[in-house]
Order: sequence, then C-alpha cells, then structure tokens
Amino acid sequence: MQNPTITIQKTELLSNNHYILNKVTFDFKKSTEDSETQTREVYDRGNGAVILLYNTSQKTVILTRQFRLPTYLNNNTTGMLIEACAGMLDEDNPIDCIIRETEEETGYRLSTVKKIFQSYMSPGAVTEILHFFIGEYSPKMKISNGGGLEEEHEHIEVLEYSFDKAYQMIASGEITDAKTIMLLQYAKINLPL
Repeated sequence: MQNPTITIQKTELLSNNHYILNKVTFDFKKSTEDSETQTREVYDRGNGAVILLYNTSQKTVILTRQFRLPTYLNNNTTGMLIEACAGMLDEDNPIDCIIRETEEETGYRLSTVKKIFQSYMSPGAVTEILHFFIGEYSPKMKISNGGGLEEEHEHIEVLEYSFDKAYQMIASGEITDAKTIMLLQYAKINLPL
C-alpha cells in the first residue's frame, strides 16, 4: 500500500555508472494538511545478503578482510575492513546469493543457511535491504582458498577467529562494520559459542 502523504513529483538520473543515483523531488503532506516539497538524492545499489559462518564445536567464526575505498576516504588509514562475508543479489534470491558469495569469498561450500532478519542499512540515502544469515561450517566444507573473483577485482583475505576474540574486536575498534557487529551480537545472544 502506498503512503497517501507522499507524492513523487519527479526523478532525475544523476549517475548510472556502477549503481544508480537519482535526485527525487516529492511532496510531503504534513499533519496540518499543508504540503511541503522536499528533494533528496537516493542511491540504489540493489539489495544484498550477509552471513556469519560459525563452528559450534570449535567456537570459531569466519570473517573476511578487504580494502574498502569509502572507509579509506573517511579516516580508516589503511582502508582495510574486517567483515562478515556478504554480496549483492544479482538475478538470484538471497539464499542462493549468500551460498554463492560464501563459496567465492571464503572457499566454504554450504548446503544450508538460516535467515535471521533483514534491515535497511542506511535508510536516509540508500535503498538497499540487507538479508542477514547464519550458517554453520566445518573444515570438510572447505573446497577452495576463497578470496573472491578476479574478474570482480576482489582481493579478500579469509580469517578464522575464536568467537570470543571476534566479539572483543568490536570493543577494541578492530571491527567497525555495522553488519558484522549486528551478526556478532546476534550470535552472542542466540548461539552456543
């Protein structure tokens, strides 16, 4: 159902380089029955999926580290970021996406995953919905070194930490990625790690 207090007046394409950036002008009907016109830039990069790989018997998690230019431009002196495995939905659904991304990035082939929730990650400017998953891994599921796809210019380091160490890395500032923090906090509350 559409919101009757919002009327989109026009949408102007500002960029269609890698993702889509639009300038949207809309009328917002206030509670006083008056309307005001507002303009916002909206970035549409599609939707994504993220997973926390965990091993109950070893009490470990798999994370990744890679260079992230936006963080480098905003005070991350190395640009390297520790994250949970994640990727953008292509033409597939969130489950197929996260299973594919897990294998590409970490080298682990999962057959089952569990969706735990979904979230808008930056709703003031970005349309993306991120689907959050957990999946249990074991050493026998490792089929390659991972590291990402060369054609996507990915250079991903696969990391295995004890859960306690990974969780402490939030407080120490070594893990600053929101989706990873959310998954580690979920695991702290819900998983026997």
